[in-house]
Amino acid sequence: MFFFGIEHEVAFLNSKGKFADFSRTTFADFQQIIDQLPLYPNDELQLRVGDAGIRKKRWYIEGFERFDESGKVIDCAVKGIEIRTTIHADIQRAINELTTSFKLLREMAANFGFTPVLTSFNPYTSVFQPEPPLNKYEIKQLQTHPDENTATIYMVTYGPDLNLSFADLSIEKLIDVGQKLTYYSPYIVPFSYSSPFSNGQLWEGLSARTFIRTGRRSATLVFVAEEEQLIKSVPSLTKVARIPAEVGRIEFKAFDTCDDFRIYAALLALLKGLILDESLSERATIPDANLHQISAKFGFDHQDIFNNATRILNAAEIALQDDPDRHLLQPLKQMLTERKTRSHELIKIFQNVSSIEATLRQTY
Repeated sequence: MFFFGIEHEVAFLNSKGKFADFSRTTFADFQQIIDQLPLYPNDELQLRVGDAGIRKKRWYIEGFERFDESGKVIDCAVKGIEIRTTIHADIQRAINELTTSFKLLREMAANFGFTPVLTSFNPYTSVFQPEPPLNKYEIKQLQTHPDENTATIYMVTYGPDLNLSFADLSIEKLIDVGQKLTYYSPYIVPFSYSSPFSNGQLWEGLSARTFIRTGRRSATLVFVAEEEQLIKSVPSLTKVARIPAEVGRIEFKAFDTCDDFRIYAALLALLKGLILDESLSERATIPDANLHQISAKFGFDHQDIFNNATRILNAAEIALQDDPDRHLLQPLKQMLTERKTRSHELIKIFQNVSSIEATLRQTY
């Protein structure tokens, strides 16, 4: 049996119509929104709370936590708010919960002058510089965990984690699936592209996020029970589960953010099909940064990306056979037919309105 969950990062414009990132937004600005959202009993059994206590709800502030020399959390530079769904045995139920949670977030954010907008890369800055500079304790923490050295990347990127688990998979098979999804990542990520802006202007391709991020950060994470099961790699392919509910989870991290949640349903169905598929044999432990950059610039207009995306989608559809989730793939088939992504739509809007903010206001 499969189980599904979604983590969806949301960016905002503030009451003045400006992009609400770490340069003009405080932790308190977003926390007042979180405070008004409900706390559901027993969520902590499925959703990790963490040491700082920031992640108590299905919504929490996504950012860069700051520590004093003793290791105490003293602040958090913010980039947006993340929504997490609980675990579901059905894709549509996960989508329904995400839809409900997003509606609540939008309503509460509006009370404080914030408007959710779609972007997968900070449209105005590609650099996050911690202020004040990191202290000795923080530097040591980053050096201890190699993936944390890319914190400057995740503070300017927005994207979902699409989570799947399958009850009967061994650790060896889980890791094999993680390597499979990592290899095929550059061919399937264009289905989600939504970051055509960078440094206050149109970027040269379709996904500034993918171009900057993937290869330096994981495409897929597999959560294992014991440290002995880890595979050493940078970026990481494996990670020790922090709560029992994470054991056996496959987390695909390379997609851009989507404002049409039906695309998340389609992408979860695609990942499910790839787990079931036995025809695609290539594997990789580390994402191919160069191929992701080609994909980010050209998407389905690049013939190799298009051909492989078509092959992968066909394989997933065959693997799903009579599974009712097979019909969820339809939006992806349409994208391939048209060779168009959400980024193409955002570019067209921008060319008409000549404003990034005005373009972002036409999302969600």
